[in-house]
Amino acid sequence: MKKILIMGAGAMGSAFAVPCVENNNNVTIVGSLLENNFINSIKKNNYYHPSLNLNLPNRIKLEKFENINSILKTKLDLIVVAVSSVGIDWVGNEISKFYKNNIPIILLTKGLSIVNNQLTILSKKLEIILKNNGHKNINISSVKGPCLASGLANKMRTGTIIANKNIAEAKKIQKIIQTEYYKCEISEDIVGVEITSAIKNLYSMLIGGSQGLSNPAASKEIQEKYYSNTAATLIHRSISEMVEIVHSYSGKADTVYGLAGLGDLYVSVSGGRNSQMGKYLGQGYLYKKAKEKFMKNTTVEGAQLALEIGKKLMIKFNKKKFPLLISILKCICDNKKLKIDW
Repeated sequence: MKKILIMGAGAMGSAFAVPCVENNNNVTIVGSLLENNFINSIKKNNYYHPSLNLNLPNRIKLEKFENINSILKTKLDLIVVAVSSVGIDWVGNEISKFYKNNIPIILLTKGLSIVNNQLTILSKKLEIILKNNGHKNINISSVKGPCLASGLANKMRTGTIIANKNIAEAKKIQKIIQTEYYKCEISEDIVGVEITSAIKNLYSMLIGGSQGLSNPAASKEIQEKYYSNTAATLIHRSISEMVEIVHSYSGKADTVYGLAGLGDLYVSVSGGRNSQMGKYLGQGYLYKKAKEKFMKNTTVEGAQLALEIGKKLMIKFNKKKFPLLISILKCICDNKKLKIDW
């Protein structure tokens, strides 16, 4: 039995706790500073998690933020980071207070950041925070792939990929978290896995706009019936651009064709928040208008990513070679109508 701390009580962190506890581990979820009332509500309602629409196993321990220091002081076998990308700085500083050398850290969070004017994967950003706080031996893995939280919490068969430059470390984590329905591949391409899992959110917005982009002159009824040709074209071109982007940062092309890329793109396009935003953009709405009117209180990861790193990517990548990428970045960052140079 391993002792696992999951930081973040949202849908993904809570869903990830399900296979962990079923694999006979001692699992504790600690909410962020903003989740104290949420933790209380789950406990009072028989472990019912509203985002997942189910009752979590009562073997999972739920703790409020005020208890995080005492938990970090204990002997932990695994720390899981399951907060949004904007929470990485908070997590890094909290872990730094009591981090013991080489305790494995799993990063579930998807995203990228700009550090010292350079595009940086989140595991590297977390490593930098820990090093700046005096830690040297740091062991971070990324777990990414086509894993919707509700499906995992309901024990739907799921495949993900564990990435670590040290394959032996990835294999150790695989043994701790893998179950009959939750299977994990392993990879040493942590750069490729993290970049792919993040930028696929940009492309899922584009593909989500397939109906409106298929033939703007056609009626909505015709668009809804016959947009598949356009969607297929966008999927093909999206993957091609993703391969080139990952390669430019020394990641592997094969990673894009795997679970972190093509697999995760399929899930996002099939019904995620990014594709929903893309649908509105494809209909001609400006991003700010669509966000305010349709998704005001909904986190759209692809849009958040575009606003954080879009300016940097528009400088680095040529419009002629990456027309899809530049189109969606201009749409979000400059609040312009989504228009593709086919």
